[in-house]
Amino acid sequence: MLHNHTEGVEEFLSKGEVTGYIGFDPTAPSLTIGNYVQVMILRLFQQCGHRPIVLMGGATGRIGDPSGKDKERELMTEEKLDANLQHQMNQFQKLLDFDAGTRPALTVNNLDFYREMNVLHFLRDVGKTITVSYMMGKDSVKNRLEKGLSFTEFSYQLLQAYDFQCLYEQHDCRLQMGGSDQWGNITSGTEFIRRNINGKAHAITTPLLTKADGSKFGKSTEGNIWLDPTLTSPYKFYQFWINADDRDVSKFLRYFSLKNQAEILSLEEEYHDNMQGLKRLLAEELTERIHGKDQFASVLAVSELLFNRKASFEFLSSLESQHWQAVAAEIPSYDTGRERLEAGGVPIVEFLTEETHILGSKGEARRAVQGNAISVNKQKITSLEHKITAQDVLANGYLMIENGKKNKMVVRLH
Repeated sequence: MLHNHTEGVEEFLSKGEVTGYIGFDPTAPSLTIGNYVQVMILRLFQQCGHRPIVLMGGATGRIGDPSGKDKERELMTEEKLDANLQHQMNQFQKLLDFDAGTRPALTVNNLDFYREMNVLHFLRDVGKTITVSYMMGKDSVKNRLEKGLSFTEFSYQLLQAYDFQCLYEQHDCRLQMGGSDQWGNITSGTEFIRRNINGKAHAITTPLLTKADGSKFGKSTEGNIWLDPTLTSPYKFYQFWINADDRDVSKFLRYFSLKNQAEILSLEEEYHDNMQGLKRLLAEELTERIHGKDQFASVLAVSELLFNRKASFEFLSSLESQHWQAVAAEIPSYDTGRERLEAGGVPIVEFLTEETHILGSKGEARRAVQGNAISVNKQKITSLEHKITAQDVLANGYLMIENGKKNKMVVRLH
């Protein structure tokens, strides 16, 4: 996970407890797998006896980091940024240990560094530290000059550098970590500390996580795997790891597993000819860690229901409400009232059309029943005279309807 570092950092880390930080701008509604690389760095850093700081970009998020971007960011409203920041701070509470004895994780909002600073103070105290030519030597600036770079984004480097200086002075934070695209911003911070307060600080960067096909894990673009279950369901989160390219599994284990080196090497040897089994182990570890054991149990229930054709009526009957809710989030689901079912039942054709609109016409429904394609709770419906009654409703108010082998639907009774 190491890409680059300043000279002497290994000796510095070996001398005892170090405070180090990583910055996160709240430009997305949730943390993602792309962010989780850096979260893992902080978690491993803490496990090794050091103190991690999460620096939330309440100020820098208002500016926009040009690093790794080929065009100017659209500025978000302050209200949206503040809401994102609060949500991400809540997520960090579950991902790091904020009660760890003498070295608990700490969250700092860099907006606090600038609340009382006016533009003249910023230009005098921050803007005078390094030259424009120094700033233009950084890749994050050079790569954007031809396509256009506003003064707003140009100044981002100064803010991140000053952040490091503030953390150094206020929390004795002597190490900044981040992705390889942050190297220029981070080393500007070490230069701030050297020039302004005659201090010595260090930098470490990690490789940007890429997949076997060369694509990157984004942080705030579409197609992300979010750590928020309302944006990426626990089931889809689990399936992401299950469906990973075999070539990526070893890398993912090294980045995201909390197993030690010996355990990972042993697993890779044991599952050398069973990569799907190894992916299941990784998917289980990460889904439980991010979403909890109860959600993981729901994920397994969804997987069993969707992929095991031998899943039985008894299995359906054993599912709890939370499992059904997870199933209903992943496959087509319909709502209907229970009054008619309790008052004698609804003919199957009418139930599939007028009651739930699962099928578009009564003719289509009749053909499906006559072709033995319709099952209710794993029981084949063979007669057009069949009625769906209250006895068909499972304990938690759900029905499973299947039309053929692949089309599964959930009906919720209210």
